Order: sequence, then C-alpha cells, then structure tokens
Amino acid sequence: MASFYKDNADLQWYVDHGIDWTPVAELAEAGFRHPDGFKSTEEAVQFYRDVFELVGTFSAEKIAPVAAEIDREGVHFDAGEVKLAAPAEKIMKEVAKLGLHGLTVPRSLGGMGCPLLVYMIASELLARGDVSLMSHIGFCGGMAAALMFYSIMEGSATVDGTTGDVTTCRFDKEIKEILAGKAWGSMDLTEPDAGSDLAALRTRAVLDAEGTWRVTGQKIFITSGHAKYHIVLARTEPVTSTDDPLAGLQGLSLFLVPAFSGTGARKTWHATFDRVEEKLGHHGSPTVAITFTDSPGQLIGQRGEGFKQMLLLMNNARLAVAFESLGLGEAAYRMARDYAAERMSMGKSIDRHELIAEYLDGMRTDLQAMRAVAITGAWHEELSRRYQLARDHAAGDDDVARARFDKLHKKHRDRARWLTPLAKYQGSEKAVEMARMALQIHGGVGYTKEYGAEKLLRDALVFPIYEGTSQIQALMAMKDTLGGILKNPQAFVRRTAQARWRSLSSRDPLERRVAKIQSQSLAAQQHLIQRTATDKIRGLAGVPVTKWADTFLKNWDPKKDFAFARLHAERLTRLLIEEATVRILWGQAKRDPSRRELLARYLDRAEPTARDLLERITNGSDRLLGELSAGDDEAAQG
Repeated sequence: MASFYKDNADLQWYVDHGIDWTPVAELAEAGFRHPDGFKSTEEAVQFYRDVFELVGTFSAEKIAPVAAEIDREGVHFDAGEVKLAAPAEKIMKEVAKLGLHGLTVPRSLGGMGCPLLVYMIASELLARGDVSLMSHIGFCGGMAAALMFYSIMEGSATVDGTTGDVTTCRFDKEIKEILAGKAWGSMDLTEPDAGSDLAALRTRAVLDAEGTWRVTGQKIFITSGHAKYHIVLARTEPVTSTDDPLAGLQGLSLFLVPAFSGTGARKTWHATFDRVEEKLGHHGSPTVAITFTDSPGQLIGQRGEGFKQMLLLMNNARLAVAFESLGLGEAAYRMARDYAAERMSMGKSIDRHELIAEYLDGMRTDLQAMRAVAITGAWHEELSRRYQLARDHAAGDDDVARARFDKLHKKHRDRARWLTPLAKYQGSEKAVEMARMALQIHGGVGYTKEYGAEKLLRDALVFPIYEGTSQIQALMAMKDTLGGILKNPQAFVRRTAQARWRSLSSRDPLERRVAKIQSQSLAAQQHLIQRTATDKIRGLAGVPVTKWADTFLKNWDPKKDFAFARLHAERLTRLLIEEATVRILWGQAKRDPSRRELLARYLDRAEPTARDLLERITNGSDRLLGELSAGDDEAAQG
C-alpha cells in the first residue's frame, strides 16, 4: 500500500523525535483534563501519527493517480456557477467523509481537535499528491478554524477554561456546514490595482438604516472564490484626506459575507461570480473574480481592526504555502530521482553521472532544510496561539498564571513572526528551483506532458506570488530584523560577540561552522544598519541641532530611510534563511547525533552561499540608488 508518509524518513523523524509534542499536546488537550480527550502526550501523538498515515495513504492512492486528469480537465464556469473536475469533486466528498475538514476544529464543534501543526504536516502530504487540490481543501477546514478563532478573539464564543471546549460560537452554523462538506470559505483581499498595497482597497462597507452592513466592490484572484462564505476586507471609515490615518490600513474592517443563501432552485444570490481565471497551473483550484453589490455581511471584531485580523489568516496561509512547497518539492525530487535511476546513458544510469548526482543530492538536502524551517515556524505559531488562549481563558483569576502564559505567548509569537516570512520565501523559491531541475533531468520528455514534470513546474510558479510575494516576505524580514536592532542595539552587540567567539573557540567543528554563518549574517545586518544610519545623519543637514535627537532616534520612516536596506532585502533574507537553517539543524544535531550528517551536508552548500551574499551586500554598487533618487527629484520638480 503506497503512502507518502511511510516512505518519508525525514518527516517521520520529526513526528517521532524532532518535534517537542509535550507542550503542544498538553495545551491542545487542556492539560489532559478533558473527559473525552487524550490522557497523555504519547496517546495524543499516536493519534497524530495515525492521521498522517491516513492522509499519506489517501494522497498516494486516491489523489496522485488522478492529478493529471484534474489538471487536464480544470474547472468549469457556466452561467455564473463554478464546478470542479469530476475526479476533484469525488475527492472532495471523500475528504469530507474522512472528517479532514475538521482536523483543527475542537471536538465540541464536531472536529478532531488536532493542533495546527498536524494540519500543516498533513498539507505537505496532500500537496505531494496534487498541490492545486490541496489548496482548495485548505479553504474548507482552514476557514472553519479561522471563523472559530475570530469568534474567540471578539468574545462571542464561550470557552470552558477547564476542558478547552468551545461551548458556544457565533459562527457555529457556518462551521458545521463547512465540516459537513456542504460549503467552504475564501479569503477575499486582492482587488484591481490593490494587490500587496492593501491600503489602496476600494471595496466599501456601510451600515444601512436597519443596522445591516452592506459590502460593495470587486475582489479578484480569489482562491476557491466560488465559496459560499467569504471573509472580506473592506473600508468602513470615512476618509477626510490622503493624510488621514484612516485613509490607510486603520480604516479597514473584516466581514463574513455569504455569496448566496439556500440551495438549488431556492438559491438566492448576494454576490456575482464574474469569471474563473485561466491560469498557467493549479488547474484543480478555481481562482475567481467576485463582485459584491450591497451584499449583506457580518462585521468580525471591531471596526478598523480588519488589517490586524487579516494577519491571522495571512500568517497561517504563508506557513501553509511553505508546507505546500514541501509537498511539491518531494514530488519533483522523487520523480527526478526515479527517472534518473532508470535512464541509461553512456553505459550507466544518469543518477551515477556526477552532475546529475549533485543535482539530486542538492534537492534532497534543500527539502530537509525547508522542512526544518517550516516545522519550527509552525511549532512556534502553534504555541503562540495556544498560550494566548490559555492566557485569556484557562488562567481565570490567577494573575501569576496569566502573566506566565502571556510571556510564553509573546516569546513564541516573536519566533513565529521571524520564521514565517523565511519559511514562505525559502519554500516558494526552492519549489520552483526543484521543479525546474526535475524537468531538466528528464530532458526532452520533461518538456512533454507524458511524465508530469512540466505540471509540477507550472504549479510551482505561483508559490513566489500568492499569499504575499517573495519580495514582500523579504521586505518584512528586513524591516523586522533591522527594527529589532534599533530597538535593542545592546542585545545585537552581544549576539555578534558571542557568534564570533563560538566561530573561533568551539571544540565542535560543526558548531564553529554554524557560528561562522551566523557571524556573516550579523555582519550583513550591521553593515545595513550602519549604512542606513549614515544616510540618516546626512539627512540632518538643515535640521536644528536641538532636533537631531528626535530626528535620528525616533522619527524613522521605512519608506525614506531604508532605501539601501530595501535594495538588499532579498539578499539579507536569503542570508537569514541560511542562518536560521543551520541554527535549527545544529540544535537537532545536539539532541540527536544522527542529524549531524544532514547538518554537515547542508553546511557544504550554505557556506559559499553565505560568503557570496555578504560580499554582495557589503560591496554592492550604489549606481541604481542614485538613478532612482535622481528620478524621484525630477518627478518632485514637475
């Protein structure tokens, strides 16, 4: 019996050894106090393992065999309705029967009550079968879990602090409908002329005389946008001028808007599906343009909190893309490896030729590195959310417990915030690289549709684009990294000194190599900060001396003051990924000596890359910045 879980030794290592399940299981099971829940970490992890085996087998035996057919048939748009390919519809019904839509929804609402981390690992397994179908599956259970969490955040859900049960939930009806496979949801953010720049959104929501919110506007490029339930970001606050803070992100609010109500002949439409995009890849996943016209919606949370609430969805979605990238990367690597082992050339199989052997070794190593960063990021995101819930609901009147949970929440939140853009960037870019390499290894037949390598490349190309482009991830990573240095320069100096000392003095050669890459990353960060500060000092010309402190220490404008850092944002992000990866793998090697081989193998690739990135950052040309500055001056003059 084929299984995408049982044939993956690295993934099994994480489930059996690499993940610290104890805090995850304890928090998910409310300290094992629930009468119907698991009574120990071991019992919970065995259930998670059973889920992975179920999903891994389902993906290998049910999804993968029909992936090519789903790709060929695509989706159909007829008379305003969107239909999946017949084999995709069948798969979705089977997914619902297996209960996978409720994987992370509490048992009290009809779900399995699994941690988010379990969902993410299951996403990798499903994506290996067909990533386009995986993305549609994700907008079922994922939206159900999001609605539940929004209800908890806004205080419209009742949570039993002892058992962790959500006993009442504002969106109970919608969640149960999704879990039954009768509906799904979508995240509606993008508009014409408003992609990454959410402050430019034009969709509006107004409160009518009867107290009902009415949403009007068009959303485009909406994954699974033929959904019944749409989580829509819209502008609610009146804007007095372009300088008004409400003209930006602060004037946005979030809404739950049904596209229709009823079924069949009794269906009443509240929105219009305009078209289905004809895409290069992801043919099993509908990408829809939808227009809302005075569509009734429910405000989620408070007015003006839309952007903050949207980040909950975006952070989870970006981690999910990292795991989707892993699934596709595994498919590409194994397809290339198996073909190379059979394809004979010059008296031996091509996997024995040095060039191809190195390609395959690099793909295997990159997959293990990607998984290390993605799982670590998801683990921290999991604990961040769980400790937040524990603080707000399990601590009760115990101020000491509340303070402890809050400290743990912030610790894991900060780690997840640091790793999420790195995981999304790394996964997206490497998936494209590996799919491209798989096609190349197949040679001429890879360019045909017979073997499936070209499908993987077409599907992979969207990863660096959707759920926040790679460039947006790089800018986020750069801003947070340099902003953290400005907030606490003393801690940065300590980290720099410690890394340099370990790179010279550690008795373990692997630790010295890890510390060397960390030192190179910190050196790049120091150079960017120093250059940014130098440019800021130059900008003090004409500013009274009495205002220098405020201008330099407080009034930092990322749009004006970080031009040099923005130029190198992607290089810095790639260097941060190398640093994060070797640090994570070093931590694994200290706990389990069997991981030393992986760390050494990855370091062989990371060391020349880190040296090159540092060189490019510290000795790059300013020519382009000068040209851009001159162009801005000309535009300002008229």
